[in-house]
Amino acid sequence: MSELRLGFPDNEKKADVEVPAGTPPPWDLSTDLKVVGKGHPRLDAVAKVTGRARYSYDIRFEDLIYAKFLRSPHAHAKVKRVDLSKAKAMKGVLYTESYEGETIRFAGQQVAGVAAESEEILDDALRAIAVEYDVLPCVTTVEDALKEQAPPVIEGRGNLEAGREQGNLQRVEQAHKEADVVLEAEYRTQVQTHSCLETHGSVCRWGDDGKLTVYSSTQSTFAVRDGMARSFNLKQSDVIVITQHMGGGFGSKFGPDAWDQFAARAARATGRPCRAMLDRKEEHIAGNRPDSIQKCRFSVKKDGTLMGAEVRSQGTSGNATGGANVYNPGIYRFRAAYSKQDTVLTHASSGRAFRAPGHPQGVFALEGMIDELAEAIGMDPLELRRRNDPNPVRLAEYEIGAKEIGWQRRRKSGSDQGPVRRGFGMASARWGHNARPGTEVRCTIGRDGSVLLANGSQDIGTGTRTVIGLVGAEELGLGLGDVEVRLGNTTDPYGHGSGGSVTTPSIAPPTRAAAFEAKRELLKHVAAAVGGDPEKMDLRDGKVTGAPRELTFKQACGMMPVDQVTTLGRMEQKPGGGGHLYPSFTGEVAGVQFAEVEVDTRTGVVRPLKIVAVQDCGLVIDPLTARSQIHGGVIQGISYALFEERILDRRTGGQVNADFLGYKIAGALDMPEIVSIPFSVSQGMTTTGASSLGEPPTVPTAGAIGNAVANALGVRIRSIPITPAKVLAALGGVR
Repeated sequence: MSELRLGFPDNEKKADVEVPAGTPPPWDLSTDLKVVGKGHPRLDAVAKVTGRARYSYDIRFEDLIYAKFLRSPHAHAKVKRVDLSKAKAMKGVLYTESYEGETIRFAGQQVAGVAAESEEILDDALRAIAVEYDVLPCVTTVEDALKEQAPPVIEGRGNLEAGREQGNLQRVEQAHKEADVVLEAEYRTQVQTHSCLETHGSVCRWGDDGKLTVYSSTQSTFAVRDGMARSFNLKQSDVIVITQHMGGGFGSKFGPDAWDQFAARAARATGRPCRAMLDRKEEHIAGNRPDSIQKCRFSVKKDGTLMGAEVRSQGTSGNATGGANVYNPGIYRFRAAYSKQDTVLTHASSGRAFRAPGHPQGVFALEGMIDELAEAIGMDPLELRRRNDPNPVRLAEYEIGAKEIGWQRRRKSGSDQGPVRRGFGMASARWGHNARPGTEVRCTIGRDGSVLLANGSQDIGTGTRTVIGLVGAEELGLGLGDVEVRLGNTTDPYGHGSGGSVTTPSIAPPTRAAAFEAKRELLKHVAAAVGGDPEKMDLRDGKVTGAPRELTFKQACGMMPVDQVTTLGRMEQKPGGGGHLYPSFTGEVAGVQFAEVEVDTRTGVVRPLKIVAVQDCGLVIDPLTARSQIHGGVIQGISYALFEERILDRRTGGQVNADFLGYKIAGALDMPEIVSIPFSVSQGMTTTGASSLGEPPTVPTAGAIGNAVANALGVRIRSIPITPAKVLAALGGVR
């Protein structure tokens, strides 16, 4: 048995665990780490800033052809006839498809496909296609879709899809009766599109051996491999997916899409590689975060005890069923809670997972209600949270964040006077420890002292290469620059898709396992060459320790009787499933954010001045990369809170702001000071203790900003984005 020290300084607990033979002991508070936990520039940083990094968008073969869809301008219609004759007659048009007879359920749905020798020919061919539609009435909002005579989005079923129901409503009603204050309010969040910097798409190429290679902008190389194999009746080994670098996905890029499959069909039909990358307008229909209408009824006692939380939510995931659930209530300890969450079908493109699905929407409403309860009983909103938050990590984070933002400067809401007013707000987040079994990493140590760590999954920009490199280097007693990391090719070992913040917690343990086993094999060879007990030897600071004489790592490698040692580490699962072999300090990842904003009451413009984000992610592998992740989440949260909103024409269903002029995204001049503070916690769970980070930092931002605006103005805006028009309308005659 071994003893683990879990937690963080001034708050730790001990756990007795049994470490399986042949596996490394888990890292905990007692572990002396040399490279892990120190700030390191990303391994791919230079390649990205110099332009050497190759994205799917950059793949251009000499005989490349180009593919694109003709898309419907109508949100609801029958495709009666598609005339491709003029397009087919054009020189340079090589392949076409018609989707005549299809039912259109959103503006932008494909009605025909063309592949041509150049993008100019392709555009001309698409314009030459004649389509006859039977245009039908459409509904694009939750309210319209629920009207009695609304047209069904999917034939034979209603537009309301009853969703998840949790909790006990009778207990909530009893809690309300025992409370001193009961508040009701409706909060709304908008549809936000993913707006990936690198649009969706791929380049597909068939080999003479009948194998398919796909250069895909994807969050899941193996999902694309498996999907393409199914679509073309191939073995998995006959499909190779390559994603060396990719420019953003945020949950929208899992598996092959219709355009990827069309590109592969066109490539097979013509015998030439085919490129299908969406343009910016198409990108806006390739995925979105569903909206929400959350009707909340919360209650509290005067002493700050949270009593009842009742939430009834509706949102649309477009023409897709499900997906509109929100995380509300949660985080805090209520006497009783209940939620009923429904999805409403509309004639719009389908929602997709979007960085912390359901959490930013739900937390915006949840945290607004918490602040409203605090105002109603005259309590500091931070104090109300402290009294009802059971998580010891968040309680510590409150102290750090409040000090950094200067929370003591916060005054009663509406106290600030003058045309420009300042306010403070806060909000919290939680996420799961999402380590998943099955991931594998290969470690190869060469006789020349080289080290290669390989996995077939992708680095979507979060720094996975660096995480793998640091974990492997730590175990081998080397520096980050001494190891090479290879990612993004499905001929290497399996890795999960990057969603749910599973990548680091799932890939760090098998990396360490592979390096640990490779180290053991190397030390056996050293012992055979110079004597000594390999079980008492180790690798540290580039040297072999415990050997009869001093050896550098490179000298030790030179003693191997083989060219290389290769091992495979696997993320094992405990009996009954799950990726956590050891107990955890807490059952969740915790984070808090504080915001200071400035509101100009003459123009309605909200300007964030400072955001402080304190975020737990288990053991912090690389603080520099972690801060970058937190920064990115906050930036996306600011954009969600103040700017982004998809606007559809209610008559045609077309998006009227499908570009970056009309669809406003926060830019450099909109940014406040962002203070990102990774909060390292020895969580246990696996041999590395690393946990999820990609999604939690974007969860609380909108809620913190919304509460800060309410504090500045003395009136609350219960919908996002918080635009100048909404601010001026809320102020009304108050000014």
